[in-house]
Amino acid sequence: MKRLLSLLFCSLLALPALAQGPSRAQQYTLANGMTLIVQPDRRAPTAVHMVWLRVGSMDEVDGTSGVAHVLEHMLFKGTRTLKAGEFSRRVAALGGRENAFTSLDYTGYFQQIPAQRLEDVMKLEADRFAHNRWADAEFKKEIEVVKEERRMRTEDNPRALLYETLNATAFTASPYRRPIVGWMSDLDSMTPADARAFYQQWYVPGNAVVVVVGDVEPAQVKRLADKYYGRIAPRAVPPRKPRSEPAQVGLRRVQVKAPAEQAYVTLAYKVPGLRSLDATDPANDDALALTVLAAVLDGYSGARLERALTQGADRVADSAGASHGLMGRGPQLFVLDGVPAPGKTAAQVEAALREQVARVAREGISAAELERVKTQWVASEVYKRDSLFNQAREIGSYWVLGLPLDTNEQLLARLRGVTAAQVQAVAARYFGEDLLTVAELLPQPPDPNRPRRQLPAGSRH
Repeated sequence: MKRLLSLLFCSLLALPALAQGPSRAQQYTLANGMTLIVQPDRRAPTAVHMVWLRVGSMDEVDGTSGVAHVLEHMLFKGTRTLKAGEFSRRVAALGGRENAFTSLDYTGYFQQIPAQRLEDVMKLEADRFAHNRWADAEFKKEIEVVKEERRMRTEDNPRALLYETLNATAFTASPYRRPIVGWMSDLDSMTPADARAFYQQWYVPGNAVVVVVGDVEPAQVKRLADKYYGRIAPRAVPPRKPRSEPAQVGLRRVQVKAPAEQAYVTLAYKVPGLRSLDATDPANDDALALTVLAAVLDGYSGARLERALTQGADRVADSAGASHGLMGRGPQLFVLDGVPAPGKTAAQVEAALREQVARVAREGISAAELERVKTQWVASEVYKRDSLFNQAREIGSYWVLGLPLDTNEQLLARLRGVTAAQVQAVAARYFGEDLLTVAELLPQPPDPNRPRRQLPAGSRH
């Protein structure tokens, strides 16, 4: 069976980009500047409806960190015609489920519903996009929910706290230095006016896309979008000032003390991300090669980091990993991380992680490794399209980054062209100390008086 699956994956890699099927997505621009993208998929009588906004925590300013996420919560608190919580109750009554998400780069809202209920949720979503309304009392209750989220997901989570500190250390000018949930002091001082101002500034038709995937007809969806979204008054999208990260000029180190059972170390290198699909920009080729490098190190069971660091009698780590932020509106990082094995130190894990990258820089990678990671990437891209939600999420994220509808197919084609020499070259080029920030978790004994927290009712995640 394993051999059969291996042959299947290899055959997928050998197919042209059309192995995933031709792109049937249709893109429209409504009269007010809002974008609509429709992807028919008729395998089941269901649909996913999403609204994405090209605004996230990176668009905040100091003093109001976390406001994008807070506003996401407030979108569920009413409109001119709906009371707080009624949006969610109506979607549930339609047989659907819904939620929302905020990232560094974007904010999104979604519903998964029977296809025949699409008009109902489009009407609801367009209403709250254009007419979000809530009393100050609702904000005061919800800000406490968000603060408890922060306590539970960051302050009580040693690794989350470490990564928050890492980002604040690695980045100086880039807004990626701020946490999505916000600093607690900013949440403490946030006002209803802060959230309303952010809503007025960024929730404009020209800054949003409606994505519909499922058992639908594009022409009919376009008529519904014109009816419900197209009537929203257009407003100018605010200009964005560049906030470029300056060149790092030396190694940065930070330590975080927190209650934990094991130490942990992470190494973050500033590296290129994919800025466009322009094949003449060498940074784009390097970004793809770095993603392949991460997969060679940690992309499958028995990859290099697992074999070298976590196996054998003298293993140095209980676990080790590698990842690369391929795409985003801001600067990207290549991250190595590990948990020391009993009797080993974070410094030994750090040295071992560095040595594995240095080894690739010295010796390169094998043709078999390169083929394996390409095959797995192609297979995962093929199979993830079984999910309507994944299709819609992919379409929305590409739109946020200004990439075309066929980005997935273009990326797979570019991946096939990555060579072992390119992987070796990026391993040699981007892993010097001047590009590195190291964060180490120093385990502390648990505080017996610290209360056990539970995610509050009403949290949107």
